[in-house]
Amino acid sequence: MKVEVECAACIFHRGYLEIIGATNDPSIQFKAISAFTRLLAKEFKPNKVPAFLGTERDRLIKRLTGNPDPYAKKKRLSNQKALEILPLAKKLVSNQSCAESRFRKACLSSIVGNIIEFGIPDHMFKFQDIKKLILRAEEDLAIDEIPKIFDTAKKAKRVLYLTDNAGEIAFDTLLVHELKKLGAQVTVAVKGKPISNDATLEDAKFVGMHEVADNIITTGTDAVGLIPDECSSEFLTSYNSADLVVAKGMGHAETLTELNLTSPHALLMRTKCNPVANFFNVSRGKNVAKLMF
Repeated sequence: MKVEVECAACIFHRGYLEIIGATNDPSIQFKAISAFTRLLAKEFKPNKVPAFLGTERDRLIKRLTGNPDPYAKKKRLSNQKALEILPLAKKLVSNQSCAESRFRKACLSSIVGNIIEFGIPDHMFKFQDIKKLILRAEEDLAIDEIPKIFDTAKKAKRVLYLTDNAGEIAFDTLLVHELKKLGAQVTVAVKGKPISNDATLEDAKFVGMHEVADNIITTGTDAVGLIPDECSSEFLTSYNSADLVVAKGMGHAETLTELNLTSPHALLMRTKCNPVANFFNVSRGKNVAKLMF
């Protein structure tokens, strides 16, 4: 997926918020803003992928501000709030009468968790609204290929689960649990180093993912979405041997659509911006469950 003109405003706005959140020193803020503006002026072109630009932006900001994790506080809060809501989603899943229905509810809860994102223009969310969004997740489902994903998951021996954001990863535990009940060995992958508000090993352990997944690994990098050339050999071994890859969030949507996929990928996300919504021909603020090949 390539950038649209609108992406420039989003990339800059998120960078500005990240800089002022990373340091209180005005001189460093000005230095970082100046360097970031030059980066955007040089690299923002029609053939660029939004996630690639976001990766370079965040790396630049971390380096110039000296703050290795500008979103640390927001990530901790997201995990705490998500765990408070998780029992509702867990009950919703467990109350279903059959495996396919439980799988469906787990997918929907996981997708709703993808709403936890900071700094996207006009994307506003409140943690207290997540319960309501989980209960009405079916209404917001614009692309529903969950039946196809379920059929693929039933045949899969090895599943690789690519997480997205902190907080959201708490709801991912429900889907990982259902995937395992279908007989798959599930490896969960988090980011190797902090990037945006994406989940790391610390976040996975905080929400108890290590008690659910068969294995937790990192991508070996801090890239937004998936950039295979930057990933570790350990990750690539799991990725290339997976019968099904579950990929969460818009960063994975932006990068996976640039790759030649050799295995089924279940993309689960919330359309939080117009360019991503436009790419998938749906409205903004909708739930998407799409099986990609």
